[in-house]
Amino acid sequence: MLLPLILLFLVGATSAGDACAQNSLPYDTTYTFAHYKVRRAFYEGLPNGKNEIVFLGNSITENGDWNELFKNKNIVNRGIGGDVCFGLLDRLDEVLASQPESIFLMIGINDIGRGVPVDVIAGKIQEILQTIQQESSKTELYLQSVLPINEQVIWYEYMKNKSKQIVLLNEKLKTIAANENITYLDLYASFADENGQLLPEYTADGIHLSAEGYLHWRKVFKEEGIKL
Repeated sequence: MLLPLILLFLVGATSAGDACAQNSLPYDTTYTFAHYKVRRAFYEGLPNGKNEIVFLGNSITENGDWNELFKNKNIVNRGIGGDVCFGLLDRLDEVLASQPESIFLMIGINDIGRGVPVDVIAGKIQEILQTIQQESSKTELYLQSVLPINEQVIWYEYMKNKSKQIVLLNEKLKTIAANENITYLDLYASFADENGQLLPEYTADGIHLSAEGYLHWRKVFKEEGIKL
């Protein structure tokens, strides 16, 4: 299972990197890579359900079997491996078409890997949150912190030495959540060791989660009183 997860993450990073030359900014914000297009088209082809609970994000979200994990048929997975804030914002129409009951958002690690400034990432996530509030006002929003990485395990060069940026982004996300009156879920603290590294039992490649990692995610939700 490890190789598919790695490839899933790298598809977005590699394809977007090829398109970086078309980006006039000093950092890469492209997102229309092959996997993004396929998954987005798939999600757009699915019927809208009632009382949807949406898990929204990148490969860490896409790889989670949320229905099985929480035994709830109303949960829908809207993760796309390799996705960034800019791509997620662009596909919000599909997510909000059902006026979901709740959304659990986690995004930003791929932006960090591309060298997008933390302030830019935080601002784009705030724009995502505000768009959801404006277009689906009854949706209960949960902003999840970006998870730590394990820099002793990870072998993606573009993701190394990024732990400090993750901490800085999470600090900004916590403030944004408070300002927007949104529930902030600090998953980072539950997945990190004393050095701010993703605990090895929760990952195999330093960034994506193992089965034990997803089971721990469920445990954190239970401890936070989140019932799904």
